[in-house]
Amino acid sequence: MKREFRARTAVAALLALSATLSGAIPAGAQQPAGGQSALTASQRQAAALQLPEITVMGTVDPNVRKANAIVNGDIITDTDVDHRLGLVMIANGGKVSEEERNVLRLQVLRNLIDEKLQIQEAASHEVTIPEAEVEQAYGRVAANFRQDRAAFEKFLIDGGSSPSSIKQQIRAELAWSRLLRRRVEPFINVGDDEVQAIIQKLEASKGQDEFRVGEIFLSAPPELQAQVMQDASRIVEQVRAGASFVAYARQFSESSSAQLGGDLGWIRAEQLSPALQGVVASLPKGGVSDPVAVPGGVTIVALVDKRQVLSADPASAILSLKQLTIPLKQGISEAEARKFAASIQEKTRNMGGCGRAEAVAKEIGAEVVSNDQLRLGDLPPQLQQILGQMTVGAATPPFGSAEDGLRVLVLCGRDDPKASAGTPSFDQVYGQLNDQRVNSAARRYLRDLRRDAVIDYR
Repeated sequence: MKREFRARTAVAALLALSATLSGAIPAGAQQPAGGQSALTASQRQAAALQLPEITVMGTVDPNVRKANAIVNGDIITDTDVDHRLGLVMIANGGKVSEEERNVLRLQVLRNLIDEKLQIQEAASHEVTIPEAEVEQAYGRVAANFRQDRAAFEKFLIDGGSSPSSIKQQIRAELAWSRLLRRRVEPFINVGDDEVQAIIQKLEASKGQDEFRVGEIFLSAPPELQAQVMQDASRIVEQVRAGASFVAYARQFSESSSAQLGGDLGWIRAEQLSPALQGVVASLPKGGVSDPVAVPGGVTIVALVDKRQVLSADPASAILSLKQLTIPLKQGISEAEARKFAASIQEKTRNMGGCGRAEAVAKEIGAEVVSNDQLRLGDLPPQLQQILGQMTVGAATPPFGSAEDGLRVLVLCGRDDPKASAGTPSFDQVYGQLNDQRVNSAARRYLRDLRRDAVIDYR
């Protein structure tokens, strides 16, 4: 059974605009000796032209909006680019350098050109999106920001964007998705023997590792492979420096997983491209790979989590806890804090379980907070190790800081996880293969549209 191909959602695209491919001018770059700035490549080229000094004869009015590009007769104005760029400023809280704005402006223009091509191609095949459907999707975007439509509109305008910019993105996504379902997906073939071969490989891997993987895929024809590899390296640098992998995936990845922030879910290594299997297996949890050349482009992968196939994942245990928080007096010394913590541990070590937590808390001047749905894997590693070995009714040693006070966790109950899911069904494997081939065909389709387009830059 074929699954519906889904383009990136407007919500994903909006949230993703916080990611940028800056790095063209690294912060803190050193100047040459002698205090003189090095000429940029463009400055050297301009100098080589030996241009005379010029006098501008006309006037420049920033309030006049000229066409930035004309795509097969459809205009993209500076306003269109500014409003889409405004979404970036919103997502970054205005913290975007001038260099980053220049780099991102080019990326935004390329995205807008692609949107025009997608809408035009859809219209040529009588695929149109009713305004009511666009408005409904726009309402869902506003709801994701927990605002009504009026408040969300003001939020966008104050940030330098506009509702029309998001609606245009929604319209392009819906039109392209519908066009692919009509003209691409019906011609994708996945053989039963292919599906069965993958299932057999998966069954043979029982007891081995499976991985929660994120991906960023950038398409690259052979002649542009080196350039795309450099772009991918910039993304890796930014993510390793603390940028959001999810945001970069949503904005720049050309895979259908982009709408999910690049999340591929839980997969076995055998389900990945051969070039990626060893890379994922060698990554530490939370690690991001170097760019990897794969058929059709370049991929970056991130290892979100790891577990054993058909084995219970201890980190998925759901804990029921009571937390006792005891404030520390201002200016307390480390020695005094350790002495106080020892006295608290003595009183909570044999407190008799959660049933006496409130009574003990009153005795030591603590505040009690309960949490019955806390996943063990969401706790800091040190607490995971302690709580993972504790019996119900036991209490952790005190921990905390001078600012936050001391805390003690009492384990009230624990729901251990079941074994992970077995081999994917025939339909699940079929759907994954189908999506991969639709993605590949969609990239070729858009590449051909770009190649044949008449684009006039102004």
